Amino acid sequence: MLCDASRAKEFKTRLGIFLHKSELGCDTGSSGKFEWGSKHGKENRNFSEDVLGWRESFDLLLSSKNGVAAFHAFLKTEFSEENLEFWLACEEFKKIQSATKRASRAHRIFEEFICSEAPKEVNIDHETRELTRMNLQTVTATCFDTAQGKTRTLMEKDSYPRFLKSPTYRDLAAQASAASATPSSCSLAEPSHT
Repeated sequence: MLCDASRAKEFKTRLGIFLHKSELGCDTGSSGKFEWGSKHGKENRNFSEDVLGWRESFDLLLSSKNGVAAFHAFLKTEFSEENLEFWLACEEFKKIQSATKRASRAHRIFEEFICSEAPKEVNIDHETRELTRMNLQTVTATCFDTAQGKTRTLMEKDSYPRFLKSPTYRDLAAQASAASATPSSCSLAEPSHT
């Protein structure tokens, strides 16, 4: 019988392969590298629950650091990571308090993701692109909301279902189910001798 520690190690290896040490290509302040934290059973169980929660809703996936990293790695395989990177850039943009920094960052986001022929141009309609351009005349924390919403909807309706159907995620979810169903019969602590 496999010990919980062995299952957790195999599970971590599988996810590591899936994430392939993905780097988030945006200025979120996070390297996007997967961090396991502790090797104790409780954290492994929480992680298993996290992985299983990703299939419950797109919001749960986006609210999980590991979910975002896994989804980003998947999107890179489809050459469509710009949508998630734009969404993340907008989330970080909303946190900027300084009007000067906000204006500067808004123009960088627009140039990187919104304008025609942008290096990471997101798939939005002409009207949304023009509305966003007009919103930059008076930069507020909400100037990208329409474009971000449309990009989020596109990911939720298109990329997210493909992510959930991907063989790698399905395998990962199966392992998470097995890990969360296994009682903690194997401890990392020293066995007691009687």
